Amino acid sequence: MSSPFRKLNPLLHSELRLAIMSLLMELDEADFSYIKEKTGATSGNLSIQFEKLSEAGYIEIEKGFLGKKPRTVYRITGTGSKAFSEYVDALKSYLNLP
Repeated sequence: MSSPFRKLNPLLHSELRLAIMSLLMELDEADFSYIKEKTGATSGNLSIQFEKLSEAGYIEIEKGFLGKKPRTVYRITGTGSKAFSEYVDALKSYLNLP
């Protein structure tokens, strides 16, 4: 007998990575400061999570300048968007949602 529960993506099952992906699903792009403010995470922890998401191909990272200030912008990729949607669908199987 197979389980009615679908496997949850372990990369997205982290609270902070899930928060980052949720924010990026709603926005075209977001910069480091915005995501830090919204998640309440430390800079170091965010950097590590961004790197993991980038290595998986879920987000794009663009480093540049706004005037003379460094600015890092994050965008979700097609792969990331698909993985997020699949994660949400899998989570619904645990909650008995359609």
